[in-house]
Amino acid sequence: MKCDKRYRRGQAFICLVNAVRKPNPFMTESPLTEENRQLAEPGTLYLVGTPIGNVQDFTPRAQQILSSASVIACEDTRTSGAMLRRLLIQTPLTSFHQHNEHRKAGELVKRLQTGESVALISDAGMPAISDPGFLLARAAHQAGVKVVPVPGPVAGVTALAASGLPSDRFVFEGFLPQKKGRKTRIAALAEEERTVVLYESPHRIEKLLRELLEVCEPGRLCAVGRELTKLFEEILRGSLTEVHATLSSREKQKGEFVFILAGKNYSEESVSVPETDA
Repeated sequence: MKCDKRYRRGQAFICLVNAVRKPNPFMTESPLTEENRQLAEPGTLYLVGTPIGNVQDFTPRAQQILSSASVIACEDTRTSGAMLRRLLIQTPLTSFHQHNEHRKAGELVKRLQTGESVALISDAGMPAISDPGFLLARAAHQAGVKVVPVPGPVAGVTALAASGLPSDRFVFEGFLPQKKGRKTRIAALAEEERTVVLYESPHRIEKLLRELLEVCEPGRLCAVGRELTKLFEEILRGSLTEVHATLSSREKQKGEFVFILAGKNYSEESVSVPETDA
């Protein structure tokens, strides 16, 4: 799939493709007909999932809610504005990020109480999952405001599903502390019997692997998802030693990483694949 333009925020890229305007041949009915069109309801907070890379993962329902809401609260109005304009969504934007969410949560709840509808999005993925959103959702519930999730992709769950590691029980750690408390958290992860899912930046992914090798068995299985749903998507799987060797051999790490660590006691046998007749 070839991208026609990229909008950049730090290391994250949102890839917008020409195919988004093309009709889906597998749909028997347009999702935007008046009969099944869903409009944002007054006085309702919507937590709307956005693509983690490929704009074709934007659901019709999400686009309808964003188009009809009174206002869209987003982390970066420039990043989200570029994406929304491509989708012909002209709803007014207001910033809502980690530096102003305590103040803005109260302001948005007041707007909701006057009958406005608010759609909250993050730069990529579901709001409140390692992104702002928890404070606003909590404040809305406390004020008796209706909160509606509009599901979308989540990088951690997407990588977990593709990792081939146990997904029946897992713990999500988000981003580990950069300094204070990091060593303690990593020591706890080494003892975790469930699969661990966490996020890491390209600048610290090798450091994370080195730290884990100090407290885990070198053969412990793990997986790394990088640039998920984008043009250069990659999923690495192997032991901590193998994945560290692969990444450390590269001159520079690119893209945001999802790291999956198998539980402490997990082991697996090779699956035999029956031969097929030539």
